Amino acid sequence: MVEITGSENVYLSTEKTDMRKSIESLSAIVQQHFELDPFSDAMFVFCSSDRQKIKILKWDRNGFWLHYKKLQNGKFKWPKESDKIKHITGRDFRWLLDGLSLAQPRAHLPVKARYLC
Repeated sequence: MVEITGSENVYLSTEKTDMRKSIESLSAIVQQHFELDPFSDAMFVFCSSDRQKIKILKWDRNGFWLHYKKLQNGKFKWPKESDKIKHITGRDFRWLLDGLSLAQPRAHLPVKARYLC
């Protein structure tokens, strides 16, 4: 079983995506428009124009996984960026799946490990 939120490299398409697109079409978008490798250890996430549906494309050793989620109520808090693609962390992605915005002013900031002595 593939872990949906297991990757720390997540790329969001900030453009509207036609949810009828297949694995081949989405991987072509990743390669040609975003100039990224769809066979990498990253997740590529696409959102519909109404922000109620997402598709997640992920390579797993010998084939692609395509996950689809449709909200019954509410909308995803999708970022509106000028870039075509936005790199986020797995933590940020979990926030999006939980209905939160990427801008979380009260969240604890990451701390780099250092020696105590």
